[in-house]
Amino acid sequence: MSQYVSRFGSSRMTPRLRFPSGHRKPRRIAMLSVHTSPLHQPGTGDAGGMNVYIVELAKRLAAINIEVEIFTRATTGGLQPVVELAPGVLVRHVDAGPYEGLAKEDLPPQLCAFTHGVMRAWAGHRPGHYDLVHSHYWLSGHVGWLAAERWGVPLVHAMHTMAKVKNAALAEGDTPEPASRVIGETQIVAAADRLIANTAEESDELVRFYDADPAKVAVVHPGVNLDVFRPADGRAAARARLGLPQDAFIPLFAGRIQPLKAPDILLRAVAVLLERDPSLRHRLFVPVVGGPSGSGLARPEGLQKLAARLGIADVVHFHRPVGQEQLADWFRAASALVMPSYSESFGLVAIEAQAAGTPVVAAAVGGLPVAVRDEETGFLVPGHDPAHYADVLAAFLRNDSLADRMGQAAARHAQSFGWGTAASATADVYAAAMHEHRHRTRAHLR
Repeated sequence: MSQYVSRFGSSRMTPRLRFPSGHRKPRRIAMLSVHTSPLHQPGTGDAGGMNVYIVELAKRLAAINIEVEIFTRATTGGLQPVVELAPGVLVRHVDAGPYEGLAKEDLPPQLCAFTHGVMRAWAGHRPGHYDLVHSHYWLSGHVGWLAAERWGVPLVHAMHTMAKVKNAALAEGDTPEPASRVIGETQIVAAADRLIANTAEESDELVRFYDADPAKVAVVHPGVNLDVFRPADGRAAARARLGLPQDAFIPLFAGRIQPLKAPDILLRAVAVLLERDPSLRHRLFVPVVGGPSGSGLARPEGLQKLAARLGIADVVHFHRPVGQEQLADWFRAASALVMPSYSESFGLVAIEAQAAGTPVVAAAVGGLPVAVRDEETGFLVPGHDPAHYADVLAAFLRNDSLADRMGQAAARHAQSFGWGTAASATADVYAAAMHEHRHRTRAHLR
């Protein structure tokens, strides 16, 4: 029987055990990310926290001598078949369907073509080229399921988000995940040798919603790039670089603009603040940094129109997604990051903001209670009532030192979320999966 690992916390439904040490770690793994490329800019389209997760994890795995080859769908013509992302990390572009115009919801019919491309790449190598398959999101899981069986290696899968969990907490007007995804996820949960969950709560959800074997679920928190996301030279310097007013109160939204992420809650909360105290208008500067994504693509101008209807268009400022270095400056410049999401498997942006020395106001959902220490590094808000978010933001407005005090605590808290720790724990999961796979194979041959 396999053992449950929890480097960072225990599950309410599963025993807290560690994988045995000393097992051989893989030399090279195939990592699958069908619907979004690690080379894409996070914050737009389908690129988000999962992209950051894959890039950072792959780099740190390579640093501990585990080579990573990431297979992803080619979305533009003229791409090199293979791109070196970092020493020891290759990105392989696979032709599967038209380059443009396909949302991830349109991709299931292209999985056969994608699998064919993965198999062609594998066929050019000697047997045993890959020791393990690590798939991300359910679409990749189906390709990984077939590849792992064909290659005779274990499959490790990370869900990142789950249809049943998202459907249980839909934003008003959002589109439910289809039954085909639920069925697909259920199949992958049953097929995988190991499932990596971001938090103990996600581990419990896998067991509760998908009947996962608790012994196959490993809890490994994502990390944060502490070299990029750090307090650096502080709020005033960051505001100067970004051209922002020094004396403003700046509640920041950063992420994909879609109902699931609920940027509208921040705008409605700002409208409540101004209704309560119109004199705040000259102090408020509300940046929304990100691009439309998912169901938000149906009305990409919806948030701008909402700001106009609420009468706050003059204080809300929309900005395109930015690279990590500039994103870190946006975090440093903000008075607080606001994350009113309806569902988050972890909330990587929350840790990035805290690492930059900025407190977080977040919904008390998913992994955010792990990422944010309530009333210490920020505030967790139950529910999605804009008035409750306005109450919390008003606390920062009343107390000028609150953001600084919480920001310092946030930066200390984030130090425990380095990617090196996450990579080491993930490598242990790989080693245990390989050990048990070899054991089963030998037993079957007897």
